[in-house]
Amino acid sequence: MWVRQEWNDYNLRWNDSEYGGVKDLRITPNKLWKPDVLMYNSADEGFDGTYQTNVVVRNNGSCLYVPPGIFKSTCKIDITWFPFDDQHCDMKFGSWSYDGNQLDLVLKDENGGDLSDFITNGEWYLIGMPGKKNTITYACCPEPYVDVTFTIMIRRRTLYYFFNLIVPCVLISSMALLGFTLPPDSGEKLTLGVTILLSLTVFLNLVAETLPQVSDAIPLLGTYFNCIMFMVASSVVLTVVVLNYHHRTADIHEMPQWIKTVFLQWLPWILRMSRPGKKITRKTIMMTSRMRELELKERSSKSLLANVLDIDDDFRHVPPPPNNTASTGNLGPGCSIFRTDFRRSFVRPSTMEDVGGGLGSHHRDLHLILRELQFITTRMKKADEEAELISDWKFAAMVVDRFCLFVFTFFTIVATVAVLLSAPHIIVK
Repeated sequence: MWVRQEWNDYNLRWNDSEYGGVKDLRITPNKLWKPDVLMYNSADEGFDGTYQTNVVVRNNGSCLYVPPGIFKSTCKIDITWFPFDDQHCDMKFGSWSYDGNQLDLVLKDENGGDLSDFITNGEWYLIGMPGKKNTITYACCPEPYVDVTFTIMIRRRTLYYFFNLIVPCVLISSMALLGFTLPPDSGEKLTLGVTILLSLTVFLNLVAETLPQVSDAIPLLGTYFNCIMFMVASSVVLTVVVLNYHHRTADIHEMPQWIKTVFLQWLPWILRMSRPGKKITRKTIMMTSRMRELELKERSSKSLLANVLDIDDDFRHVPPPPNNTASTGNLGPGCSIFRTDFRRSFVRPSTMEDVGGGLGSHHRDLHLILRELQFITTRMKKADEEAELISDWKFAAMVVDRFCLFVFTFFTIVATVAVLLSAPHIIVK
């Protein structure tokens, strides 16, 4: 970059015809007067970063001084929209010792700086470089001082950041969503979530080196990465909850009523989920308690346990017959047809004494058989209840998986779209 300075010095005029037709000279700047124009907000160690070139002096007294240099200025960087940010950096040029009455600065072009020789940069896109003339009166001096301020307007090229930071982050977050579709019995559900979390952590460490290390504002990209990191960490936590629900048994856990209401009725109905042989609708949810009572009554009327209990109760109330009784009527008026047939099938009609003695022994054998039947039917009923409870827990885990899949998918899409829409621009090549 160079600063073009032109002025007219009447002391440096001559007649070219008197000096052999010499119309211009190159003189070192320390041998003549030149304006002390400096950049006020310079960050260079020597403050003046220009290279002292010769001053071109013409015979009419005009002087041209175009020193090249590398200018380093101090300007505030706003990283709120990083990497979709625009930066405006001011470069303030003015005389350090001459006031506006002695030295006046005039812009050559109202559009600002000359950008015809600008070399394209791979990281920044130059929007423009407007200039403005200012007249300021400082507290130290009553005279007005004139300065020319150029505002460099640059825009960060986002193609690199979009395909190297945002796209990989979206892909990693989508892999975390796939973890909710993996069956818990595979044994890799939690491993996948933890692996994705670790890979995202390593990726964010690399990204942190790219982000500007300032605390004035949180970059937009950093906010997006924090949201994705929170989503992946939450998915790992909820995966643990899903596995806990899936592997619960009736011996250790009892399903509370609120879990049955939320995860077995309302949430599956909202997510349009159903179980084999059980259609979940609003009507079935409202009629669950009544239907459950009806099912229990129907099941108890058809179960073997109920019949066995009825038989056991009948035999339990039968008084033992006397040994000297020869008539079958002494068994009591409460004896059922089943009891009479059962006695006839086991009692030998030999003598009346054998009938009386055999009925007592067969009565004890019948009690033993009934106890065995009660034990078997109780175990079968308990096994059915345990299997149904385990099935309920597994279905609840499936419902949590489906709910998390929808919620985190919605969260990822909304976060990505919100970041892209809130940015001033998306892709700048």
